[in-house]
Amino acid sequence: MIFYLSGTGNTKWAASTIAKHTGDKLTDITKADNAEMPYTLAEGERIGFCFPVHGWRPPVIFRNFIKRLRFTNAPRHYCYALCTAGDDIGETVKILRKDIEDIGLKLDSAFSLIMPESYVGLPFMDVDTPEKEKIKKEKAAADLARHIETIMNRTPGVEELKTGKWPRINSRLLGSVFTNHLITDKPFRVTAEKCIGCGVCAGSCPIRNIEMNNGIPQWKHDGTCLTCFSCYHHCPNHAIEYGRRTKNKGQYYFK
Repeated sequence: MIFYLSGTGNTKWAASTIAKHTGDKLTDITKADNAEMPYTLAEGERIGFCFPVHGWRPPVIFRNFIKRLRFTNAPRHYCYALCTAGDDIGETVKILRKDIEDIGLKLDSAFSLIMPESYVGLPFMDVDTPEKEKIKKEKAAADLARHIETIMNRTPGVEELKTGKWPRINSRLLGSVFTNHLITDKPFRVTAEKCIGCGVCAGSCPIRNIEMNNGIPQWKHDGTCLTCFSCYHHCPNHAIEYGRRTKNKGQYYFK
């Protein structure tokens, strides 16, 4: 069973590719029904966790899902994690490992996959150039093929992680700032003359945080926004901005 979270599609591609090779069931955590728990694994089925890195940490929504997660027969099933990021991941996997240990699981192997950049919420951050995007996708495909072989063979003790130069500072200090102050939908705005009322933004939001009101998207401001920028990136008319932080910046989603 593969539990995944995806905003702009990088992680969905990775998780779907793994599922195609392993035959394990793919579960979008934003659509998982608590009534299905505890999950029962098929004989030989693996447990996979696939998610994007948010502020050098696992996304809060993913961590909260793990806290609720229960299995009837988890022991002896191979367990792995794969996270996607535009750059380094800090202590993301170290944090995840503790979370899954708290529910009685053991992480056997873990991987990070460097994908095209999609976070544009800070003034100095933008999407990659088309050339860099192409290079990252090609390398990610090759890396993923290698990781899938490890997963298929149920090889334990493998860690291929790009933690960066300052993993502790990034995940603990900067990650705390990110989680407490930068995950918010309050700065999202719509340029009325550009918006065509298509609803693509609402449809692309993984947690359904956007409602269309008379053809204009409105964010719920209820604290559930992931700030994954899926709405911003999927807008066909570039009508969505995140305050002034995204002005003149590019768009990206996996396709």
